[in-house]
Amino acid sequence: MGKIKVGIVGSAGYTGGELLRILIFHPNVDIVFANSASNAGNKLSDVHNDLFGDTDLTFSSDFHSNIDVLFLCVGHGDAKKFLDANPVDSKVKIIDLSQDYRLRANTEYQGNNFVYGLPELNREKIIAAQYIANPGCFATNIQLALLPLASQGLLPSQIHVNATTGSTGAGQKPSATTHFSWRNNNLSAYKSFDHQHLQEISESLDQLQNGFLPAGEGSLLARAAEKINFIPQRGDFARGIFSAIYVDSDLTEEEAYDLYESYYASHPFTHVSKANIDLKQVVNTNKSIIHLEKHGSKLLILNATDNLLKGASGQAVQNMNLMFGLEERAGLNLKSVGF
Repeated sequence: MGKIKVGIVGSAGYTGGELLRILIFHPNVDIVFANSASNAGNKLSDVHNDLFGDTDLTFSSDFHSNIDVLFLCVGHGDAKKFLDANPVDSKVKIIDLSQDYRLRANTEYQGNNFVYGLPELNREKIIAAQYIANPGCFATNIQLALLPLASQGLLPSQIHVNATTGSTGAGQKPSATTHFSWRNNNLSAYKSFDHQHLQEISESLDQLQNGFLPAGEGSLLARAAEKINFIPQRGDFARGIFSAIYVDSDLTEEEAYDLYESYYASHPFTHVSKANIDLKQVVNTNKSIIHLEKHGSKLLILNATDNLLKGASGQAVQNMNLMFGLEERAGLNLKSVGF
């Protein structure tokens, strides 16, 4: 197979930049265009200055379907608008990093359905898919912490989640809560109990543990919040997500480790550690590292991921590799910051 011809829309933002950093060095990829109307004609390194010396590619305002796969690194709501305004040839595979096609009620495009792109949940479906809805960053972290329990019907009626994300999770456009002088030496909670990622989390857990998502006439978000008590926090760091989750469980610690190690044995990026974990182990990588502890009747699940990689662009490349029959780790041999 020749090189995969890639087009990227929204390539000047954080997820677009991460995607470029990976794909420039991916052995099986040729970047055909990096679309950014506001930066057309400028070198990629004019915006992503860490790419200086790595590439002479320039941003383009062009869009065409003479590619094999299209990555949409645009804001929530903008992916659907873009596809409505710019129909994509049916032969082109699409990987959407926005939330526009993640939920069951809104997956259809040009006669095909978007597949929810969490490989640890849907690997076989991803391999056969034409269109992928890449999961959200919090959603990826929290689902990976809970999927093994759901696979055995062991999720209880109440799940408690405290998760802290870096400032890049809010996107590149500055806001009051991403400004350095506010974020530095600070910590805050936001969207408590009603974060939008609860919707995709609950649908995935319900996929494995049928009946987990309460039936009823309320909104999907409201029904998900009945079961998952989620307190998101803004952390004083740029990238990464660290979650602390606890549930009531009859499993012993040894049984829990056996379950998690068995579930993730064939998944190259999700690891289970018997030693305590920290965020720097995963920053700048596509890894998710999980640690378990039993405290009385409570099972504590800690998970660390990079929100821009396993939570976004790295996972998007992982999905591309699966869709094109490549080794799942191709181009993703990324190293953590260490210290």
